[in-house]
Amino acid sequence: MHDTSDFRKGLHLLIDNDPFVIVDFQHVKPGKGNQFTRTKLRNLVTGQNLERTIKSGEKFPPADVDFKDMNYLYKDDTGYVFMDPTDYNQVALHPDVVADGKNYLLENIEVKVCFFNDRAVGLEFPSSVNLKVVSTEPGFKGNTVTGTYKPATLETGLVVQVPLHTNEGDILKIDTRTGEYKERVSIR
Repeated sequence: MHDTSDFRKGLHLLIDNDPFVIVDFQHVKPGKGNQFTRTKLRNLVTGQNLERTIKSGEKFPPADVDFKDMNYLYKDDTGYVFMDPTDYNQVALHPDVVADGKNYLLENIEVKVCFFNDRAVGLEFPSSVNLKVVSTEPGFKGNTVTGTYKPATLETGLVVQVPLHTNEGDILKIDTRTGEYKERVSIR
């Protein structure tokens, strides 16, 4: 059983027979009254976000979730298809489960697929992915000092703000947690 003192980001809990992951939390010690914890939770089955205030000392059972390393294969009518490289079993995830993760899916990228009661319910991406710029406006000479940004469309369709020196064909490192540009990996 997990107590409120055990809370941390990424902890999986079973609340009302549904698996949740803690997205954010804050322990509150008011001047009067009992301590409590404000939590932001995400339901692993439905993907819905929930904000809940939990009394100090309340206990929750751990969610019985399992993560498997799988490779992304393709998207079809059933959803996004992933394959376990050890036994070649394939799993299709509904587009609602993948949600904004589709912006980071390249063929054969390895991700962690979350299973709850032998059912795929979520994805965990690496902290960053390398994506190619397919279209952006050319940079203008002399504008490099100001630190301004311009939009660039990447090979997955994701649009990010990038420095002016970025050109089509460049490979960029993108943070999957925030969806922001981190650095340029290579030039063409």
